[in-house]
Amino acid sequence: MKGVRILLVEDETRVARFIAKGLREHSHAVDIAADGESALYQAAINHYDLVILDVMLPLKNGLAVCRELRAAGFRSPILMLTARETIDDRVAGLDAGADDYLVKPFDFKELLARLRALSRRSGVPRPEVMQAADLVLNTASHAVARSGRPLSLTAKEYALLEFLVLHQGRILEAGGASRLIHTRRGEGYILTATEEPGDE
Repeated sequence: MKGVRILLVEDETRVARFIAKGLREHSHAVDIAADGESALYQAAINHYDLVILDVMLPLKNGLAVCRELRAAGFRSPILMLTARETIDDRVAGLDAGADDYLVKPFDFKELLARLRALSRRSGVPRPEVMQAADLVLNTASHAVARSGRPLSLTAKEYALLEFLVLHQGRILEAGGASRLIHTRRGEGYILTATEEPGDE
């Protein structure tokens, strides 16, 4: 398991920082979400190889988040964290769609071992480099280049670009809803509920 991208969903700041620091020291990219709603949003716009998901969360608990992720087609492994250790709690987590379950407090070495096992189980590793025409993204370093020239992007710009490259060739608006993403010929794209002149 080398250089994977992980979504850590943990509302205890101290615990989240400790886990994220340890994972980053092992060359993993880590995004942190402090509540269930933020977790669902980040998982919708980014690609994650693994999710570490606490059960007790504000706004929406980990079981609900796990169920919604699976219902939306999220296929990456999910490791649930909880302070509860009864059999019923573990069964609830696994039934919600989690792949593994780790009880707090835990040794960081065990967390790494479980993540390695989940990563092996998940099949084909995510490519380190993705490409669309002459646009190249390095998913480990978040470096982006167009025609060999490096591009400077903010974290949000990179996340959006990576999402579009991951879904290239797919229509991102469907279901009969009114269009929000429009093309301004010769300029680019704009998000608006108002029809754009010359939009196809």
